[in-house]
Amino acid sequence: MNITEKNPTLVFVPCFSGAPWSAEQLAFYGEAPRRTLRLPEGVNDIEGYADYVQKAIADLDDYVLVGDSFGANIALALATRQPRGLHALVMSGGFAANPIDSKLWKAVMRATGMTRGPIYRQLTLRAHAHRLASPFDGEGQVPWSRARSRELFLTHTPATSFGARVRAGLTADYVEVLDRVRVPTLLLTPSHDVLIGENASAVMLAGIPDAREFVLPRTGHMFRFSHPATYADAVTGFLADLTVGREAVDA
Repeated sequence: MNITEKNPTLVFVPCFSGAPWSAEQLAFYGEAPRRTLRLPEGVNDIEGYADYVQKAIADLDDYVLVGDSFGANIALALATRQPRGLHALVMSGGFAANPIDSKLWKAVMRATGMTRGPIYRQLTLRAHAHRLASPFDGEGQVPWSRARSRELFLTHTPATSFGARVRAGLTADYVEVLDRVRVPTLLLTPSHDVLIGENASAVMLAGIPDAREFVLPRTGHMFRFSHPATYADAVTGFLADLTVGREAVDA
């Protein structure tokens, strides 16, 4: 399904790697106006990333935030500010507050964020790729693997930025301000996600006034990469439903 040029600009906010969405991923959105960006390096709080995105799209009068994973947290932070021009919000694999409850796991995460050199490249990134993996990564339009996840971070994510984003994720908490999101919201949830867990979307569904969830069967946390067509169909279908609903109200 294509979105016409009359529709708002789709703003794609990157995942934890910081890499902008690829041309291959964006191609599934047809002729829709779209924009993506690279995350800044070394920023260690979500509000700082939200500031960066807000400045980058200050020229847009009508837009949809599409945030994947870490980018979902950034998009959520920006949406709670009720910025001018925000038309809708899409979040995949994100959370309102750090889903890790275990003090031990939090300590482990902080420790991984401090690794550098060969330890970062050989140990931290392999462990992270393992946490990102699902049994369905090889079934999508672009077969994915742990090796490809690790390569993504090797290519795009300096160790210092990895550590800064770990700190940002561990301290993020928007649970008490979810009701400030005043636009239609879609939660795209993979059916298998050990990194985020099952409760994250439930918290956001309960707190965001106009939120709906779509669980994509046989997908994992990296489904933006492994299932880009499936992902795009869910986003464009959501926006088409909004357009139909608006036309019905106007009629």
